[in-house]
Amino acid sequence: MSKEKTKQLHKDVAPFAKSDQKKSIMQIINTVPPFLLLWFLAYQSLSVSIWLTLGIAVLASGFVIRTFIIFHDCTHGSFFKDKKANDIVGTMTGVLTLFAYEKWKREHSIHHATSSNLDKRGVGDIWVMTIDEYIEASKWQRFVYRLYRNPLVMFGIGPLYLVLISSRFNRKDARKKERNNTYLTNVILVALYSGMILLVGWQAFVIVQGSIMFIAGALGIWLFYIQHTFEDSYFEEESEWDYVKAAIEGSSYYKLPRVLQWATGNIGFHHVHHLAPRVPNYNLELAHEKTPPLHQATTITIKTSLESISFRLYDPERKGFVAFKDVKHLVKSAKDSIDLKPKRTSLNVK
Repeated sequence: MSKEKTKQLHKDVAPFAKSDQKKSIMQIINTVPPFLLLWFLAYQSLSVSIWLTLGIAVLASGFVIRTFIIFHDCTHGSFFKDKKANDIVGTMTGVLTLFAYEKWKREHSIHHATSSNLDKRGVGDIWVMTIDEYIEASKWQRFVYRLYRNPLVMFGIGPLYLVLISSRFNRKDARKKERNNTYLTNVILVALYSGMILLVGWQAFVIVQGSIMFIAGALGIWLFYIQHTFEDSYFEEESEWDYVKAAIEGSSYYKLPRVLQWATGNIGFHHVHHLAPRVPNYNLELAHEKTPPLHQATTITIKTSLESISFRLYDPERKGFVAFKDVKHLVKSAKDSIDLKPKRTSLNVK
């Protein structure tokens, strides 16, 4: 895409990068209170059936994801025009979703600035190895990577790691504001959870809150995963990396049924979000519809997205993801070869 077209694309999307206070407040009203109501109903249902509780937990998790999208917009400064309002609502929704606002804000801004850049991986993204990196890695490194990319680990242990460890501790280079926000979030959570445990009992609290947050966390990781891991996703080295291409070709348009699109705050229009992070979630669909060049983004559905579970390694030569089985013969060749860094001639993937 030429510089002229890139400039025009930004100009076309600019009108949608404006928050609407009434829409933002209405979104809070139709998201947070229903979540609290469902939490209460899930607790009450424990006396009827644990399966009913889990069913309600699934519904409640949808509102947790929607609450997270509000939190997410606040970190981009797109939910309200006023920065202080974004910070306050962002911190409060961060407590509800178990994320420290300032910490996640910084890491996510790095993700946007480096998404699909092969030379700047490691912050706010999912671990991706290229084929050559995997072949040249030690046996232990390959084992750890395979474990990390295992669906049971990524979507099972991943949510627990995010909310219990990653979000609870500051990075070594965190500034005072970020550290204090993390401390504040943790203190509020300890006080809130202690009060809830005293009120409903620890067993009921663990069942209700644990199931809701675990389901929401697993679904949240899936959304993030699928929006950047699809067969022909864009990745480039720093010298060739382009912000607009990374947005349109490195982020998918996850076409979901209306009810799921609503629950996920339109985040399926991820290509629009990466192109213009200041577009609030309730304007993403309109921005997509009114901007024809954005229609070029890879469109995936629930059915086709399931194929991405098998995508494990990125092939810079083919410009796409492949499965572990596709490089099995290359790993074997590297193991048997005297040359520790064998040159790969081709990868035949059907």
